[in-house]
Amino acid sequence: MEEKQREATWQEEEEQAEVAVWKYAFGFTEMAVVKCAIELGIADSIESHGSPMTLSELSSALACAPSPLYRIMRFLMHRGIFKEELTTAHGSLGYAQTALSRRLMRHGERSMAALILLQSSPLMLAPWHSLSARVLANETSPFDAAHGEDLWSYAAENPAHSQLINEAMACDARLAVPAMIHDCPEVFDGLGSLVDVGGGNGTTLQTLVKAFPWLRGINFDLPHVVSVATESIGVEHVGGDMFLSVPKADAVFLKWVLHDWGDKECIQILKKCREAIPKDKGKVIIVEGVIEEAETDKLTDVRLALDMIVMAQTNTGKERTFNEWGFVLGKAGFCRYTVKPIRAVQSVIEAFP
Repeated sequence: MEEKQREATWQEEEEQAEVAVWKYAFGFTEMAVVKCAIELGIADSIESHGSPMTLSELSSALACAPSPLYRIMRFLMHRGIFKEELTTAHGSLGYAQTALSRRLMRHGERSMAALILLQSSPLMLAPWHSLSARVLANETSPFDAAHGEDLWSYAAENPAHSQLINEAMACDARLAVPAMIHDCPEVFDGLGSLVDVGGGNGTTLQTLVKAFPWLRGINFDLPHVVSVATESIGVEHVGGDMFLSVPKADAVFLKWVLHDWGDKECIQILKKCREAIPKDKGKVIIVEGVIEEAETDKLTDVRLALDMIVMAQTNTGKERTFNEWGFVLGKAGFCRYTVKPIRAVQSVIEAFP
């Protein structure tokens, strides 16, 4: 009986493997076709049309040939990115938006287009070919190996890529920050000023100041980043280097910054943040992923994928477990911290000196 059970289990695993292996052979097609959809502006065209579009209408609007567009749409509909509905004008089937396809629009509160375009760009894909070398040597980052310098040096010299990075980070800010505001608004109680370290184009602070009008926001990033940031009421843009000093405020805010750095650099950054806040009532608010190795949820795959991304694209970055966050915070001089999950990839970590 046991032998038959083992045989049945083996057969089931083999059948699953026969199907699953194709995902790893052709998995890149999903990213590539979604990138194509964004570049063509498919979701934007259907949205502006205001109702489902036939193949003829869509190909005309996009100025592209119907045959390859049909194949692209067939692929995307099979994955639930678009759907078919009856058109109002012709009564025939047309392509319609879904909640997922609206995230592929170039603009909008839930748009993820810039983040997808960043990660699917040739520049960011090239380091993946050197990932095994990174694992074997554990020295030169794959990005360095592919481009001869680290990501931040490259971005400083290439304004277009720097802008794409900032737009991609703004995509996440428009998701994570409202989730934080909804799930734990008490984090901002009693604060008069807040400095966002590595705040990019200021999207995070604009959202926070709108939700909590009493806050005075300081958007702190590298000079070439803040020099092109849009002016906003209640937000001051300040250029500098977080490894040298951080502007003083009641609290410091860091979102998706520390995962770009190893423990040594994280501790250095956190020490500068601790110096910037009042010793008696100040705090550092960290919005980062926390990998729970014993438990999983629907976003665990995303956090683990992010760990691979920072391995490929940064010199020393990594996603951290609860204990690993405790280690760097303790070494940086924080005596107490709390971790609060929110409805996002990240959790909210409050660290107190």
